[in-house]
Amino acid sequence: MSKIGNKLIPVSSTISVSINGLEINVKGKEGEMKIVLPTTLSALYENGFITVKRLNEKPETKALHGLFRSLLSNAVIGVETPWEKRMEVVGTGFNVKVQGEDLVFKVGFSHPVVFKKVPKVTYSVIGNNKIILKSVDKQLVGEVAYKVKLVRKPDAYKGKGIKYENEKLRIKPGKKAKTA
Repeated sequence: MSKIGNKLIPVSSTISVSINGLEINVKGKEGEMKIVLPTTLSALYENGFITVKRLNEKPETKALHGLFRSLLSNAVIGVETPWEKRMEVVGTGFNVKVQGEDLVFKVGFSHPVVFKKVPKVTYSVIGNNKIILKSVDKQLVGEVAYKVKLVRKPDAYKGKGIKYENEKLRIKPGKKAKTA
């Protein structure tokens, strides 16, 4: 089994942590997060560190131990400096802009596609083809970024669409390349 669950989570002095039974609240300058532990785990906050302990040695509990330690660590990091995903819109005539609180995409359809604002996630657009999504919740940022990508997934032949900033796309050869 992984030893991740046994690692201590360092907490900065600018972050406040409160533990009420199985509920852990983490507050920082960027926001706050609440994590609810399963009944087979317990948490302790002392001397600037959070420790997650197992109450039994079942395999399911060991798996949850590492998971919830990582979730708590992500929460502590996120309330201090928000998690972000950078994306880009690639293609001739493809662009994105912020309209009110929503994102409006022009990505080759006969109509603009409106992506509604998700609570706890902030959008910003650089130029007309780069998007930055930020939130204190790492899981939520990843989920929203995936949904944004689904508006127009990158094309397999030219790579046109919405992709993550450093994503490497596999471009298929066309018909001419196959016969040559």
